[in-house]
Order: sequence, then structure tokens, then C-alpha cells
Amino acid sequence: MMQTHSFQYYLPVNLIFGPGKTEVLGEEAARYGKKVMIVTGRHSTKRSGLLGRAKSLLEKAGAEVTVFDEAEPNPLASTVMRGAGIAKEAGIQVIVGLGGGSIMDCSKAIAFAACNEGPIFDYIYGKKTGTGALPLILVPTTCGTGSEGNCFAVLTDDETKDKKSLRDNSVIAKASIIDPELMKTMPKKVLASVGFDALCHCMEAYLSRTCSPVTEIFALEGIRLIGENLIPVYNGLDEEDAWCGITFASTLGGMSINQAGVTAPHGLEHPASGLRNITHGRGLAALAPVIYRRSIPSAPEKFARISQLLGGTDETDFVNTLTRFLEKIDLRTNLSAEGVKAEDVDWMTGNAFKVSLASIQNHPKVFTEDEVREIYTEALDY
Repeated sequence: MMQTHSFQYYLPVNLIFGPGKTEVLGEEAARYGKKVMIVTGRHSTKRSGLLGRAKSLLEKAGAEVTVFDEAEPNPLASTVMRGAGIAKEAGIQVIVGLGGGSIMDCSKAIAFAACNEGPIFDYIYGKKTGTGALPLILVPTTCGTGSEGNCFAVLTDDETKDKKSLRDNSVIAKASIIDPELMKTMPKKVLASVGFDALCHCMEAYLSRTCSPVTEIFALEGIRLIGENLIPVYNGLDEEDAWCGITFASTLGGMSINQAGVTAPHGLEHPASGLRNITHGRGLAALAPVIYRRSIPSAPEKFARISQLLGGTDETDFVNTLTRFLEKIDLRTNLSAEGVKAEDVDWMTGNAFKVSLASIQNHPKVFTEDEVREIYTEALDY
């Protein structure tokens, strides 16, 4: 039963949602300055024409536009520092993040690093405290991370391979323009991966030890929307309601983890993708069934509710329901298939307790180091 005794929810972002809403980009950015940096990746927004369209909208509103197109999947700290250096030199006043979750995270981190001196991982590990960030406008092109609706920016340290979140309210976007039409350029395999990431955000927030009543409402609605719409869209359904559903679910997932945090699936995935540069959603798909099978006795009522929303009956068939869901979007995998080796298990276990301790402790069942090692080993060939 939902507990409503006391809670706090804070998320000051202007969400501009709907088909065609990309057209307001210029006027939104103009509220915060004339010198704009678009942060994007090397290929997809160029191929789709979105980069040119965004640049035109900004220039039409009077902006002077710089493009930083070096953001990569699982963005590196070195990329962020390079982008921040260019932003400072050019006197950039506004950052526009144009792309998927990695692009948005890179954009947030650049906005932060442009206003705070020194290595960004000093702030991630709490060695230094930030003093703000450049204003951000985010335009997501994938429906997965929900980064447009939270204060996280996940980065990888080039040298240590630590993958960990910058968490600072200063990197909450001033406005996030969420246009479901932009999602339609995703390849199917990307849709499957990001869609499962969004589902994991919603499930983890709901299962979190710190889930608030507001978060519970958001998370359950996100699970419902993904359960009803992701598989049909993956199979070719091109209906506005379905695309809007999975896009909104992604944003709800991002808003949910902003308050409740993530739990063991993300906590254990980050060491794997930090070390082996795994596609995030695929890493989650390899780990989540193994983790959840060991977790059900700690929150049976919640696992029953999730199972029902995904087409199952109760907690007893949750893992089978989740596995069937993965199979229907061709995302059933294991860590070995994603490039992880048996000799990586000890490093990942140690790293999980270094970079993801809070996520591990936020899970309904708090795993020991030996249990985490067993999970990684089982997930190699699950």
C-alpha cells in the first residue's frame, strides 16, 4: 500500500511535450542568451537532418550557433572537458543537447564543467562542490534515459573506467522539448535498448526504498505505457498514440529516478558498460532477470504489480514475464554475448561497491559482495 505520510518532490523543468514541438527551440533558447552551443553526436542528427533544422531554428531566433559534435555513447570525462573548454572560449551562454541519453548527459556535464574549474569527477565524487551551470535546453531523439527530466549526467572516467553520475540540480534543463516525431528515426535495435532502459527506470524507481507517492504514480504509469506500446511499435506500428506513449513513459522514468534513484540493475550495469563499453540497455537486459529472480521475496506485492502491467499474473511469473518481454523485442542476451569475460567479474564486483553503493543499498534486497559476484557470474551465460 502506498505510504503518504511525508515526502518531498522537486523538479524545476519546463516540459514541452507533443508532436512538432521542436519548432519552439529557437524561442526557448533565446530566453537565456544569444551564444548557443549545440551538443550532439557525430552522425545521427546529421543524417536525419535534425541538426540542420535545429541550427536554422536557433539562427532564425537571432542566435550565434557553435556545434560540438563529439559526444559519444557512454560519454567520457575527457570529451566533456574538451566541450567545456570550447564553450568557455566562445563565451557560450546556452547549451542545447540534441540527441539520445548519452548526448543529453554529455550536454549537462559540459554546461556544468563550463562553470566549475577542475576535473569533473572531483564533483562526481564529492571532492568539490559546484556553483551552477550554463542554462540547458534538451531535445531528446530517443525514448530511453529520461535525462530530459532529471538532474543526472552519467559519465565514464577515461583512466579508471568508473561510470558514475554527476547529480546536481543545476543541470536540470530550463526546458526540455519532447517531440515524439523525433523518435521515429531510431533503428529497431536502438528502440529496443532504450525502451528497456526506460522500463528499468520505472521499475527501479517503483521498487526503490525511497519511492515517494508522486514517484509511484509516475513509475507505474510509465511501466503501463511501455508494457502496452513498446512491442507493437517495435513490430512496426506507426500510430501517434503509441509513439507518444513510449516517449512519455521515458520522461516519466527520468522524473521518477530523479527522486527515487536507481537500484541494483543500474548499479551493477554501470561497471560492466564502463569497462567494456556495452550498450546500456543491453547490459540491463543481461542483468535484470538474474537480479530480480533473487529480489522477489523482498517486495512480492510490487513485483506482482509490475508483472500484471507487463502481461503476467503475479510475482511468481514476473521473471518469465520479463524474459518473454525481452524476447519479443529481440533483446534477450547475457554478459558474455556483450563482451564481458569471466576474468572481469572480480573487477566489476569491486567497482560496483565503489561507484554504485547507493544504488545497491537502494534495492529492495541489499546484496552482499559475494552475492553480486554470483549475479555477475550467472549473468555471463544466463
